Amino acid sequence: MLDGEIVILNEKGGQEFDLLGQRIHPAASRINKLAEQTPARYVAFDLLAHEDEEMLSLTYAERRGALEAFIAHTEAADLTPSVLDRADAEPWLLGAEGVIAKEIDAPYRPGERTGMVKVKRVRTIDAVVRGWRPGKEEGTVGALILGLYDHDGTLREIGHSSGFTAKEKRELPFKLKPYETGERGTGEPSRWSAGRDLAWIALRPELVVEVTFDHVSDGRIRHGAKVQRWRDDKNPSDCSIDQLDV
Repeated sequence: MLDGEIVILNEKGGQEFDLLGQRIHPAASRINKLAEQTPARYVAFDLLAHEDEEMLSLTYAERRGALEAFIAHTEAADLTPSVLDRADAEPWLLGAEGVIAKEIDAPYRPGERTGMVKVKRVRTIDAVVRGWRPGKEEGTVGALILGLYDHDGTLREIGHSSGFTAKEKRELPFKLKPYETGERGTGEPSRWSAGRDLAWIALRPELVVEVTFDHVSDGRIRHGAKVQRWRDDKNPSDCSIDQLDV
């Protein structure tokens, strides 16, 4: 019994969440085609049981040793990398979503994060506010639509930022009203948002916000981007797409 996840890796070794999401499809022919074009692998994190031996009470060091021995004799799964020195993990924080730090003497406790912690890579960018999407409650802002300037000067949508307080959601429509153009934009369709109204109210590209996020996938920021401050001192034209490459 293994603990792990299915992943699709890009050329840089990063995970492609969008490509993995496309596998959730009712047509077997489509799945088989994608399996050839973008093969996925099962990456094992931990070994919970082997043959007749239950291993939950063993230390992580003991389980890791058993996992390495098991993976060495199978092609059904890959082994997640592991290091013991903090300095050796630094490259993962710079180029990946983050790392999982585990206490080497901790047992495995299902459903708990005892003896482990997820250390995320938190990044910041300055983005242009392209528009805003209404919230569930009338007269509130649900999310800001964010954009960055491409190399040819095109303002490209790169995601959205939400997570405002109830007070901010009520106040933002008044702050954004003077910048509205009267046009409407439409969000990218997604199987996760089927039937959801993704229309947003366009704004003149004059407002800049600093946002935090922890992942980029297919040129878009993911995983709960949050506004940290309004950058009245920042020229919108300086908000370039190159920020996503840092």
